[in-house]
Amino acid sequence: MELKKQGNLIVICGPSAVGKGTICKEFLKTNKDIKLSVSATTRKPREGEINGVNYYFLDKEDFLNKIENDEFLEYATVYDNCYGTPKGPVLENLKQGYDVLLEIDIQGAMQVKEKYPKGVFVFILPPTLKELENRIRNRGTESKEDMEKRLGCAQDEILQVEKYDYFIVNDDLVEATKKLNAIILAEQNSVKKYKKNIIDKFSKEEF
Repeated sequence: MELKKQGNLIVICGPSAVGKGTICKEFLKTNKDIKLSVSATTRKPREGEINGVNYYFLDKEDFLNKIENDEFLEYATVYDNCYGTPKGPVLENLKQGYDVLLEIDIQGAMQVKEKYPKGVFVFILPPTLKELENRIRNRGTESKEDMEKRLGCAQDEILQVEKYDYFIVNDDLVEATKKLNAIILAEQNSVKKYKKNIIDKFSKEEF
């Protein structure tokens, strides 16, 4: 049975250092038909970065104009630079039937949920807070004070998990990627999403 495919916006988020980026990268290796959302930023390109591939690089005035015109699903200012998810490319890909993967922080995810509530929101959990602490420590970029602050934020964020549709515990990369595959496959076969198409098709079909 052929049904017109409807794209899903898959929003992946979780605490800092939980490994959401690693899961997305691994997932996309074997799912070439799924589009990765490209963020916009006002920071300067780093060596090797390509406009429209790594980021959409905008000047501050252009970015602020896009905010004014409601052209972002979400946006934030980080260390004097602006970052945001352009609405146009995401909605166009969804309209064409492509699933779109968006990896984002907690605050951004909640902004997206306000503007696009029919998205699929997946929360990546660490096995334990102790394991998350080890991952942050292994980065070697955090002071003890910063680490404690991050862990406190992570705990608060995890306690908001009820706002999401699915969770994945990232204790094994292969298994976590399989679970993300399973979630997306389930959403691609959702009766809730396709019920009108199915009813229209079979109510008109003669036998």
